[in-house]
Amino acid sequence: MKTRIAIALALATASGVALAQASSPTRAEVKAETKAAEKAGKLTPAGEGSPRENTPSTASTKTRAQRKAETIEARKKGELQPAGSTQKVDIATQKQPTTTDRAARKAETKAANKAGQLTPAGEGPDAPKK
Repeated sequence: MKTRIAIALALATASGVALAQASSPTRAEVKAETKAAEKAGKLTPAGEGSPRENTPSTASTKTRAQRKAETIEARKKGELQPAGSTQKVDIATQKQPTTTDRAARKAETKAANKAGQLTPAGEGPDAPKK
C-alpha cells in the first residue's frame, strides 16, 4: 500500500515538473528578449527604481546661444536673482536703503569686537561640529 502511494506521489510530482518546464521559455529565448529590450531602450538601469518610460525628457528645447542671450537680456533688465538665498524676505531686505553710513558700521563693529560680542569665524551656530 505504501509503495502505491509513493509511486502515485512520484508520478504527480514528475508530471508537474514536466508541465512547468514545457511552459517556461528557454535560456536562449530569455537572452534574446533581453537583448531586444536593451536595443529598444526599455530596460531599467541598474540601481534605479522606475522604468525610463515614465520619466520626462531632460533634453533642452533651446540652444546654448539662446539661453545665453536670454540671460544677458534678463541681466540688463535687472531680473536675475542674486546668487545665494533667493527668499522673498532676503530680497526685500536687500532692496531696502541702508540707514547707516560705512564709518558708522565700522565703529559699531569695532565696539562689538572690544566688548567680545563678535562670533569668531567658524564658530557660529551653523558651523560644522568637531
